[in-house]
Amino acid sequence: MRIIVPMAGMGKRMRPHTLTVPKPLIPVAGKPIVQKIIEDLAHVCGTQIEEVAYIIGPTFGAEVEKQLVEVAGKLGAKGSIYYQHEPLGTAHAIMCAKESLDGNVLVVFADTLFKADFTLDREQDGIIWVQKVEDPRPFGVVKVDANNTITDFVEKPEQFVSDLAIIGIYYFKDGAYLRSELQYLLDNDIKEKGEYQLTNGLENMKTKGTKFVPGQVTEWLDCGNKNATVYTNSRILAFMQDAGEKMIDDSLKQENSVIIPPCYIGKNVSIKNAIVGPNVSIGDGSSIEKSVVSNSIIQKSTKISNAVIDNSMIGSSVEYKGTARDLSMGDFSTEQ
Repeated sequence: MRIIVPMAGMGKRMRPHTLTVPKPLIPVAGKPIVQKIIEDLAHVCGTQIEEVAYIIGPTFGAEVEKQLVEVAGKLGAKGSIYYQHEPLGTAHAIMCAKESLDGNVLVVFADTLFKADFTLDREQDGIIWVQKVEDPRPFGVVKVDANNTITDFVEKPEQFVSDLAIIGIYYFKDGAYLRSELQYLLDNDIKEKGEYQLTNGLENMKTKGTKFVPGQVTEWLDCGNKNATVYTNSRILAFMQDAGEKMIDDSLKQENSVIIPPCYIGKNVSIKNAIVGPNVSIGDGSSIEKSVVSNSIIQKSTKISNAVIDNSMIGSSVEYKGTARDLSMGDFSTEQ
């Protein structure tokens, strides 16, 4: 099994948090988004992951590439790096890693997390994971027949055709066949809304007899902006608590403080004269003093004091002394 991860965008809607790292490397509940996605997929696919191929922007840098390869290595998989030099659509992004499109393939776009209790059926021709949404216009959607087989793929429909939104996770039994169909789009300059769309390739495959079925997840979680990511953090923390996972490192230095679960607390964190939680994630080496923090993500090596913080994201190496606010601060910020 190979996992293909298109993630070339830096995530402009998440600025200032994506000024120094791409969005998929922002930590949620103690792990980068992309690592959480890949681990969850590895859990449900029921076989060894041979390779994780990342499609990134050319300016991400050596440190980001190293982190991504290490994420794959933790699963015993090879990590491969490919580059998308310009945003020309989902099909184009996947084809940037065409050398890795072979055998059983999972394609996952690294801006969404999910909760699932299924085991992947690798004998299916293809599986497209979907979720019902109130407003399907911003998404690619599918239509299904009475046998629960996908009959149509529609990219960002202006008129209602279906409320089953494609969530960005796909399984293909034959990666080489997918590669040939997407190459056809590129060779013949077949675009929709100005870009090479994966849904056009899927439609062609379906017309030629490939059977696609919808997959369902228990919960679909967005990381598209600050508020959505803070909410997603709270849901992942709840999942971890329900599963009995260890969430607070033994190195925690706690003095005259209260921790209200669920919370994730990394290594060498100090909490003094503070109330932390619920739904708070704190990265390694951070400190909270004389503060109340709830429903927030605080990254590594950050110092918070004399503050009341809720519904917030605070980056790495921040020093913040202040009053109650709804915050969105990038890495290496200082405010007093």
